[in-house]
Amino acid sequence: MSIFKQGNFTLIDVSHTVCDGMITYKGLPAPIICDYLNREASKEFYEEGTSFQIGTITMASNTGTYVDAPFHRYVDGKDLSEIALSSLANLDGIKITVDQSVTKIGVEFFKDKDIEGKAVLIATNWSRHWRSDQYFENHPFVDEEAATYLKNHKAAFVGIDSYNIDDTSGNARPCHSVLLHHDIPICEHMTNLSLLPDNNFKFHAVPVKIKGMGTFPVRAFGIVNN
Repeated sequence: MSIFKQGNFTLIDVSHTVCDGMITYKGLPAPIICDYLNREASKEFYEEGTSFQIGTITMASNTGTYVDAPFHRYVDGKDLSEIALSSLANLDGIKITVDQSVTKIGVEFFKDKDIEGKAVLIATNWSRHWRSDQYFENHPFVDEEAATYLKNHKAAFVGIDSYNIDDTSGNARPCHSVLLHHDIPICEHMTNLSLLPDNNFKFHAVPVKIKGMGTFPVRAFGIVNN
């Protein structure tokens, strides 16, 4: 379920579910999710009829839908504990829809768009290939000129529903370099962006506040007034 209506607004979930054994990024380990204390074993510690589950998870930080902070790219960049909450939550959002035939996303998709101070979410519908071999190959990406344009026009946050915001066919990562150098968080592996309007919504994607890490999964969502 991705749409939650509540009073005079609607919550739209644009993040993937993290589950045991799921591969997000080729070459990184899948998460291992299990019980540390299961409900049956917990019964001996509590009164009759009371039980709890305490779980453990082992995973790479680049799992599911995640946010990259500057520390992900730069040793002196802000880590997850240092990046401003205002860069991750209650942002005005704008959605940029890219045709499914497009692989290289250039500056022309962002020109004349009102992106200053906003979360710019790039909808490619690549998430339709999630958890398939196709997801890892020939995915849509943003080129360096477009990343520079987003930086120069003061985007606050950039997200994409693709395997990587950069072209992974080579070893350069110009989008990560440009955006994270200017404290603009990046969110990758988003989904359900088609459910969001083009604008007039609020966006939130907040990771756990961890010292010494630059990437972590988020529950990303938009809020649309009814």
